[in-house]
Amino acid sequence: MGTERRKLKTVTGVSGSRDVYAAAVDPARSTLDEAVRIARIAEDNKIGALFAADLLSFGAQGAIGAQEPLIQLAALSSVTTHVGLIATVTTTFHHPYNLARLFGTLDHISNGRAAWNAVTSSLGEENYSDQELPSPEERYARATESLEVVNALFDSWRPGALQPDGKGGAILDDSLVRPIDFAGQHFSVRGPLNIPTLPQGRPVQFQAGQSAGGIELGARFAEVVFTSLPTLEDAITYTKKVRARVAELGRPEGLPLIFSSFHATYGATEAEARRLVREAAEATDFDAGRRQLADMLGGRIDLTELPLDKPIPETLLPQLDSVHRRRGRVEIFGKLAASGATLRELVIAAKDTGHWAAAGTPEQLADAIEERYRANVLDVIAVGGLIDDRTRDFVVNGLLPELRRRHLLDTDYLGGTYRENLELPALG
Repeated sequence: MGTERRKLKTVTGVSGSRDVYAAAVDPARSTLDEAVRIARIAEDNKIGALFAADLLSFGAQGAIGAQEPLIQLAALSSVTTHVGLIATVTTTFHHPYNLARLFGTLDHISNGRAAWNAVTSSLGEENYSDQELPSPEERYARATESLEVVNALFDSWRPGALQPDGKGGAILDDSLVRPIDFAGQHFSVRGPLNIPTLPQGRPVQFQAGQSAGGIELGARFAEVVFTSLPTLEDAITYTKKVRARVAELGRPEGLPLIFSSFHATYGATEAEARRLVREAAEATDFDAGRRQLADMLGGRIDLTELPLDKPIPETLLPQLDSVHRRRGRVEIFGKLAASGATLRELVIAAKDTGHWAAAGTPEQLADAIEERYRANVLDVIAVGGLIDDRTRDFVVNGLLPELRRRHLLDTDYLGGTYRENLELPALG
């Protein structure tokens, strides 16, 4: 990989939305059409990967939900050749043997472009049992075992187990395919995996979560962590914390890569960008916004009667260890609330759900990105809005060329697999 630092990597979202589902009432369209269009735009512009988020409940976060990520990305693998395919899939409601088979299959059919964004889920339990959502500690304990099992299954085929026979077929040496014999608190899995060695060895491992449990899981297993880091200070603090833990665990230096979503408002001029931000704030639905902010603060407080232009009373803010859902978001918005931000300011901020937001011309936005990259707290960035003609023009004809002009971004794919394109160290 050399001593020179890898360039910035890019990702774009491809999840279902109301616009995508509008195709469901139009017999001339498929709900895959919009995703295919995004995928082709991404690959034409050498964007590194497609990211499929997931929501497991109707109405979650104000959305209909999301199409099943693995099925959607499997379909997109057939109309792309280089772009990575990142599926968000929970460990809380899936068995690791099934996860290994699903991601192993995606890696094979895409010729080595699969990645798994492992999450522990903060919603959806009503659709899987009549039990309450397990505590964060229980969910992360299960996630740890899940990742141990899945990785062992991917490694259960030794090199050389399957060889060409010279006649278009293959010869199996089954002595090189070993059971894993895993027995833990949550799972008992004999193995081995019934899918041959993957093109990448293992799919690239993403992980989303920045509570204490999330940091520990990411430090142990993740090659890329997906984070909500609204300020440079937040990014520096988080990166130091997770990479210090990685060093204690003896993993390679520079892991995990830091992946941030970038909620950008583009303008041809700074004044236009500022106007668009102001207009979006003025158009805020504060009734819906109060509910969204309450969710960002753990989902157990009622903000409906509080005055918009005063801070939230400190007595209403939850203690972090009392929250079962989305502790990372609670930490971000609890910190903002404790700093004296008004309810109005918090509701507007919650529209970006704690992610990094910036506004300006493509050059100004490139400045903001470069600042984090040079500070070594940004390795992968999500650029959105490709489905919108105006935003797409700013991204593909403004931001991406500007980042390439500064030599911050690759001009082409670097290899045949997503692991190669991310320039990750070899698997141990």
